[in-house]
Amino acid sequence: MHRVFQVNYLNTRAFYRLFFVIFFRILFEESVCILLHNDATSIRNRSPSFNSSLRIDFVGAQLRKLGFANFPTTSFDFRRKLFSTSTDLAPVKANKASRMSSLRTGIEIDSNEAGVINSSDDSSGLILHEGSANASRSMNIVWHKCSVEKSDRQELLQQKGCVIWITGLSGSGKSTLSCALTRALHSRGKLTYVLDGDNVRHGLNSDLTFQPEDRAENIRRIGEVAKLFSDAGVICIASVISPYRKDRDACRSILPEGDFIEVFMDMPLRVCEARDPKGLYKLARAGKIKGFTGVDDPYEPPLNSEIIIQQEGEVCPSPEVMAEKVISYLDAKGYLQA
Repeated sequence: MHRVFQVNYLNTRAFYRLFFVIFFRILFEESVCILLHNDATSIRNRSPSFNSSLRIDFVGAQLRKLGFANFPTTSFDFRRKLFSTSTDLAPVKANKASRMSSLRTGIEIDSNEAGVINSSDDSSGLILHEGSANASRSMNIVWHKCSVEKSDRQELLQQKGCVIWITGLSGSGKSTLSCALTRALHSRGKLTYVLDGDNVRHGLNSDLTFQPEDRAENIRRIGEVAKLFSDAGVICIASVISPYRKDRDACRSILPEGDFIEVFMDMPLRVCEARDPKGLYKLARAGKIKGFTGVDDPYEPPLNSEIIIQQEGEVCPSPEVMAEKVISYLDAKGYLQA
């Protein structure tokens, strides 16, 4: 009985000894990480290749010097994964606070202009890397065909879906024509929808600037949305400056032959600038707006538009006359009946 009690006592004592060794190791690791932060930072600055795995070895070596057992370095990784949260993965600037956080979570934040987060341990799949947007695109996608097709929707609406793409300088009358056109078609019982360039930038494209690459993306998105409306059997009227020919041609290419109807508002720059309904030309001439189409950014006129709206001498046609010209084209091409 005495021997059994002695064995149990020794086992309990060994268990508590192991418990306290692990507890104080974890506690001491946090203290050492804080004390060695400046050393780790200086090493990182001198060597771009310094990463979290090297930091773990560095801290582990210091702990061994202090007399702690040589536990596998994976224990650091395990504890870090156990206590790390999704908030640790948010992009942050490489300031002092975030560097302290990176010592605890294992995220290495580079001091670069792009603000890209790199990590030595991305097993969670939550850490974003440079170029991840392209890398995340899956090729394992298949178009799902529905039993109700475009022809069925067109039969229901008694019209054919298409895209009327109105392009031209600011102040050329694009919005005026689009509103007059949708009103005239609506009065004939035809379903239309207007995608106005300014309106779309209030929502879908609110994240885009007026730099060339963002302008291209702006047109691409509008083109894709217009395509969906056309596929629904709706007569979609896109009213956008769309200054670059290649972007307009790209939108044409994603639609069936004949369903992209380009309307060129061929108005002289002097007429558009004289109108200046939004006061943008005045701001551009004063240098307060950079990259304004027609002033310090080019407009590439269409080469083969289906419809061209021009002045008659020095007189601009009325909205009703312009709308009737487009409607005549739609009627002749069979878009106003199923």
